[in-house]
Amino acid sequence: MKSAELEQKMQASLEATQRAFNTVRTGRANASLLDRIAVDYYGAATPLRSLANISTPDASTLLIQAYDRSSLKLIEKALLESDLGLTPNNDGSVIRLNIPPLTAERRKELVKTVAKLAEEGKVAMRNLRRDAVDEIRKREKAGELSEDEAFGLQESVQKLTDKYIAKIEELLEVKQKDITTV
Repeated sequence: MKSAELEQKMQASLEATQRAFNTVRTGRANASLLDRIAVDYYGAATPLRSLANISTPDASTLLIQAYDRSSLKLIEKALLESDLGLTPNNDGSVIRLNIPPLTAERRKELVKTVAKLAEEGKVAMRNLRRDAVDEIRKREKAGELSEDEAFGLQESVQKLTDKYIAKIEELLEVKQKDITTV
């Protein structure tokens, strides 16, 4: 695995962790909360974003405007079945989701959730590191690399891994601060 290829994979993993963080709600309304919601639309699990426009008219409300009004009931059902814990208000033309302020207990749970997501991101980075180091060792055994070259490559892989794990830590700190800020 080339260094640029490894960095690309690590960047993709970092972005995936960031997207996972975005689906965890803070005290403010954020359209990315609904990224994981899939609606059973004509027998197919369809992402909510492709069925409706999602906006935030104020800090505590999400407004969902379906492109096809007949899908409002399906969207409402998907929201009720989701793990968001929010009750949709359907007035026949739009669905409103009121985001209540978080309790101290709920904030603690969410902090644990994002810590778990961060750990999953770090594990993904470590797996990429392991794969790269394994490949370097195979090339060394095959005689393509000297022992010193292999050591240097392994060191650069470790530095890259440390850099991306530090970035995940930074994202975690920011998200935890968002959650705990009242």
